[in-house]
Amino acid sequence: MQYEKQHFVDSTKAVWNYSLFNDDVIKKFQLGELQNGYAYFGSKSISVLNRTGYYFAVWAPNAKQVSVVGDFNHWDGSKHPLVARLDHSGIWEGFIPDIEFGYLYKYHITSIQGLTQLKADPYAFYAEKRPLTASKTWSFDYKWDDRSWMKNRKKHNALNSPWNVYEMHLGSWMRPVKSDEESFNSYHQIAELLVPYIKKMGFTHVEFMPVMEFPYDKSWGYQCTGYFAATSRFGEPEGLMHLIDVLHQAEIGVILDWVPSHFPGDAHGLYMFDGAHTYEYADMQKGFHPDWNSYIFNYKRGEVRSFLISSAHFWLNYYHADGLRVDAVNSIIRLDFSRKAGEWQPNEYGGNENIEAIHFLKKLNEIIYTDFPDVQTIAEEASDWPGITLPLSKGGFGFGMKWMMGWMHDTFRYFKTNPDNRSDLQNTFTFSMMYFYDEKFMMPLSHDEIVHGKSPMIYKMPGIEHEKFANLRMLYAYMYTHPGAKLMFMGNEFAQTSEWQEFTELDWNLMEHVSHQKMQVFVRDLSWLYKNEPAFYEHQFSPDGFEWIETNKHHDGVLAFKRKGKKTKDDLFVVINTSNRNYSNWSFKLQGKKAWKEILNSNSIAYWGTGLYLNENLEFKKISQNVEGCEIKIEIPALSVLIFK
Repeated sequence: MQYEKQHFVDSTKAVWNYSLFNDDVIKKFQLGELQNGYAYFGSKSISVLNRTGYYFAVWAPNAKQVSVVGDFNHWDGSKHPLVARLDHSGIWEGFIPDIEFGYLYKYHITSIQGLTQLKADPYAFYAEKRPLTASKTWSFDYKWDDRSWMKNRKKHNALNSPWNVYEMHLGSWMRPVKSDEESFNSYHQIAELLVPYIKKMGFTHVEFMPVMEFPYDKSWGYQCTGYFAATSRFGEPEGLMHLIDVLHQAEIGVILDWVPSHFPGDAHGLYMFDGAHTYEYADMQKGFHPDWNSYIFNYKRGEVRSFLISSAHFWLNYYHADGLRVDAVNSIIRLDFSRKAGEWQPNEYGGNENIEAIHFLKKLNEIIYTDFPDVQTIAEEASDWPGITLPLSKGGFGFGMKWMMGWMHDTFRYFKTNPDNRSDLQNTFTFSMMYFYDEKFMMPLSHDEIVHGKSPMIYKMPGIEHEKFANLRMLYAYMYTHPGAKLMFMGNEFAQTSEWQEFTELDWNLMEHVSHQKMQVFVRDLSWLYKNEPAFYEHQFSPDGFEWIETNKHHDGVLAFKRKGKKTKDDLFVVINTSNRNYSNWSFKLQGKKAWKEILNSNSIAYWGTGLYLNENLEFKKISQNVEGCEIKIEIPALSVLIFK
């Protein structure tokens, strides 16, 4: 809502000395344990002595003076000064009568050195659409209709339930029919298009790349300035609430990307907020990110930890998010992340651990799982740092899941290799199961892997066109049948042929081609199979759910394993042929069952395969009188995955 400049607040009406804080809140804030700072800081619509207006509170401990400016007072820093609390907390506050909903404002901050600057409200719920940067007075007005989901989501979000995540960038998934770089579908329009698509495709969750306000489109949202504000690119905050609400009504969970690792140096943002290094480390060996040209939060300050914990809590509370994917965890916990010798200082014990950052992450997970026990936190952490998903009670970080980056890199290395040369790399293919149970892993085929010259998924695959599609179907089937949660970036499901770009929509025109149509059908069928077969998820983080059957046929390229559920009748048998050779009457001895049925064959005509070497009539033979089970002979097409039940 925009207001013209004649909507002034009478400057003779002084800021009233009013506070929402008490001693207990201040103490928690300073200790880094305040999980709901959004209830106190920022702008709040209240009534004082029968006068309506907005209460403002901001933490600026190094400021000499702070005032609220906006259209309502000609952006004049002398009109509405806030009052510094006498408890030396660094909090400035006050109530301004007659301020209304949707007014633009910033904080006019004068530093101890006498320098003045205009800063957006770190706790604002809404902001102007970039390139404008003012905050808006805002009070949420949304009635949720997802009671059924919220009541039952513990089941949907449990670690023994299916996790099939569709990662997406709201600005480029689908654009308006006539659009330019400034045109986006609104949150409501996205909801109309997205919900039926996700439902049809069988995904259990969507993950939104950052929707917190950010100034620079090419940062994809990972350079955040509004840690409590849904980006105004797609409409008002209630629009995002509606999008999440209707996804929940369709029994689809929502994960939000969240970036507590760094922030940009934009003039209106957190950097040098009150003329000093308030939110970031003052020592640039700790406070500056060389990779991203951004600034690192000072995790030693309790007030900064409270700010971040409150942000995470806010999205789970106000927006009903089902989890947070925490970005760049490795960069948070390592003092030497992306730094050479001499560019970083060891901690007090001589190590490379950022001790206060580790404390912050553990406290974050403790608070989240206490207040929201039916959600998950997911760490994007690419190293072998131990204990990321180990419970806090056992000395771990307490995350629910961790991205399995090692699996992703090994898988790409293997599948990019010509099938004739894969026999020497089979250990790369099977290595993931050597360490899989060290953590609770989510397997990501994410946005990072199809940008900046890395090529789209289909062109990572070797061979002519049919072979590329066969290899990609095999890769996807391998991911879905491997233990662990799944994540697929938008466009991968129909074999997008161009690298992802944040300013153009996906290549939906590819759906005119049978090859891409049938790839989408294949991913849809895989999704529903994964979702409907308990053996794929009931023990997805336990050794009880997986058993190798064949790993010794290196030169043939054939591997086989079982996925096992709580009930033997739910067990599945998976055969993968990574070679470009077909095999007939291949024999396996399988204990526990007397008969099997093929329930998926990636070489089916339905998926743009050849339709040869299918297993419609299987031959079974009893192993022996003393062993329960059978010998099965199957047809194995080249570059394929077969699933039997």
